[in-house]
Parts: sequence; structure tokens; C-alpha cells
Amino acid sequence: MKQFFSFVLFVGISQTVFAQSFDHKHSVWDSLLKKHVKNGLVSYKGFVSDVSTLNGYLESLTKVTDSQYQSFSDKEKMSFLINAYNAFTVKLIVDHYPVESITDIGSPISKINLARGIPWKKEFFSLLGKSRHLDWIEHEKLRKDFSEPRIHFAIVCASIGCPILQSEAYVPTNLEKQLQTAKLVFLKNPKKNSYDKSTNTLYLSKIFNWFQPDFTKKMSLVEFVQDGFAETIKPDAKIIYNEYNWDLNELK
Repeated sequence: MKQFFSFVLFVGISQTVFAQSFDHKHSVWDSLLKKHVKNGLVSYKGFVSDVSTLNGYLESLTKVTDSQYQSFSDKEKMSFLINAYNAFTVKLIVDHYPVESITDIGSPISKINLARGIPWKKEFFSLLGKSRHLDWIEHEKLRKDFSEPRIHFAIVCASIGCPILQSEAYVPTNLEKQLQTAKLVFLKNPKKNSYDKSTNTLYLSKIFNWFQPDFTKKMSLVEFVQDGFAETIKPDAKIIYNEYNWDLNELK
């Protein structure tokens, strides 16, 4: 019995030590982003050349067990999941590079891949002890476990229509500022979101249509996006959703 309790104590201490030693600054990923991302565009050729470093970072994520993850704070969990989503997305592109779009991954017909969400349902990595896909991170963890709609501006699907991939890792100590910055940068991009005062028409990214319930839990959609616009948007503004650009967000 004494040996059993000693073993349990050892395991508990080991998990605590690992949780404390895990690099919540995501330093390796941060350095890769600073090196290969410029103004939201990604040098996938650069990531291909640094694939061993990328794989090393991904391995550090994979080593985190579910019990260890549960010991993280909410901000540590969110940062972990956002960085994991973005890093594994880059890995998915790198593994199939060159491609013109993430929707090229799967069957030979990109429209079928997009309609069925094939690239995002592909189980190609392990996280928290099981085989996972990108949709699991987004829908089963980030959206389900956290009431934080701004995650939609932080996770990036390797496409021009997406919010930009920031040139830094998300970190717990700066997460609030980073999420708000990501939201404002996305909203203030006139190619994705704009307001025509003369016709009272609000042109928004389809992200706001696809995930509208996430943005309107506490306020209207107009109220949610208002801080991204200099002009006051009328509450009865007509909303039109722009076409989404699935071309690869590649730095050329």
C-alpha cells in the first residue's frame, strides 16, 4: 500500500513538474512565425526548410497528456489550442506542398473537399493522447470549452479569406491583448469587412455568417463588429456576406 501511494505521489509530482516546465511562451513556434510570416502571409517554402524545427515544436504539443492539460489555466489552455491549430495547419500545408489552396487536400476535386470539410476532418496528428483533426480543436475544444468568439480571428485556415496569421505565438500573459488585436486587424481590413454609410450596408466576411451564434450571445452582430469601424453602424444595417477567398495565404 505504501508503495502504491508513493507511486501515485510520484506520478502527481511528475505531471505537475511537466505542466510547470511546458513552454507556455511557445518560444520555438514564436521564432518560426517571426521568421516565416510577414503581414499575415506565410513562407511555406521557409517552413519546408525548417520542417525539423516545426516537427519538434509539434512533438512538444503532442507530449502533453490530457491530465497535464487540465492543470493549465484557461489562458494557458486557449493559447495551447490556438497555437496547436495554427501550427498543425501549417504542417498540413507543408506535408502537401506545393498546393494552391487548402481545399486541394483530399480528393482531386477541391469543391468536394470544401463542401465535406475534408482537410479539417483529416486525422493527421495526436493531441491530448488521441488522434485528432483540426475541426476537433476548433469545434470540440475552443468553441465548446470557452465563451470567446475572438478565437475565430486567431485560428487561421491557410487562406487569404481567413484572419491573418500573426507573426508571434499566442501566450497566456498577453492573450487578451492579442485576441483583441486580431479582431480589430481583421475587421479593419476593407477587403474583408466594410460599411457603406450611404446605403446603410454592412459587408462582412462569411466567418460572421458561419459562426454568427458565437458572436451574438451577448449582443447583436452590429454591436460586436462596431469597434472595428470608425463610423457608427446603424442597428438596422443590411448585412451582405462577401465571397470567401480560399487561395493559399502564401508569401511569394
